[in-house]
Amino acid sequence: MTMQLKGKKVLVTGADGFIGSHLVEHLVDIGAQVRAFVYYNSFNSWGWLDESEPRVKQAIEVFAGDIRDPHGVRTAMQGCDVVLNLAALIAIPYSYHSPDTYVDTNVKGTLNVVQAARELGVARVVHTSTSEVYGTARFVPITEAHPLQGQSPYSASKIGADQIALSFFTSFETPVAVLRPFNTYGPRQSARAVIPTIITQIASGKRRIKLGAVHPTRDFSFVEDTVRGFIAAMDSKEVIGTVTNIGSGFEISIGDTAHAIAKLMGTQIEIEGDSSRLRPAASEVERLFASYEKAQRRMNWQPAYGGREGFERGLAKTIEWFTKPANLANYKSDQYNL
Repeated sequence: MTMQLKGKKVLVTGADGFIGSHLVEHLVDIGAQVRAFVYYNSFNSWGWLDESEPRVKQAIEVFAGDIRDPHGVRTAMQGCDVVLNLAALIAIPYSYHSPDTYVDTNVKGTLNVVQAARELGVARVVHTSTSEVYGTARFVPITEAHPLQGQSPYSASKIGADQIALSFFTSFETPVAVLRPFNTYGPRQSARAVIPTIITQIASGKRRIKLGAVHPTRDFSFVEDTVRGFIAAMDSKEVIGTVTNIGSGFEISIGDTAHAIAKLMGTQIEIEGDSSRLRPAASEVERLFASYEKAQRRMNWQPAYGGREGFERGLAKTIEWFTKPANLANYKSDQYNL
């Protein structure tokens, strides 16, 4: 690795979340010094990092704070060589409910990170985007040149965050790279996401599965591939000041995903439409299908879980984790998560 991560101090914001916790564990495994920025709470919970192996918890420095607070963010970033910014509000349905919090967390939070990076002379910031910024595909596979369409308040807030991050590169030469993962899935994902929703309902004995729209297609990326994307983005000078997609190069409808999961779980299901899970019609993203050609060319990255075969391998690992009773107990499969 050109950055020679061993011994480098890396701050991960959103370290308590689904992707962040996997990323922290991987960074520890490859020898980085990790400071994990978790959302302050009175329970002293580190989110999913509480589930990490003792060796991981002993190896990391935990900083509890709030990405919306510029002073705390700057304090957390002091002495760090690299910042991986994953802190965000990501649930699309909740963004219809409370859009103001999305602007505060996603836009202002990102501003706090890049402003501190500029002041502190951080060597690299990798900011997390999302395929949702593209909206419904106008062409496929979706390249980084695809138009941006804010079809939900969440999507709009992420477009704003991405542009703030990139503006600091063009204005101040702050070394920012924007990584744009498509639909990441895997162990620990929130049940407001569709794959955990399907698995937890089946694992709880249901055979009539409640879902929203089943016709939209998605490009699902297994979390291990997304984590490797962050490492590659830290390591490549060719992606500074630009956006890079991370995807699997495979699209599948929500309905077909549900049946693929049922087959892997050895059962048959019926899908029952649930109007409370539907997005407003014009807000639904009908199609997502990534081009990862730039990631391949500039970061030497490609998915290990690509195509249908890779998707089924990733699903099998995800199912294995969710169906362990201790893990399943963390989920309320009989309720719809906003």
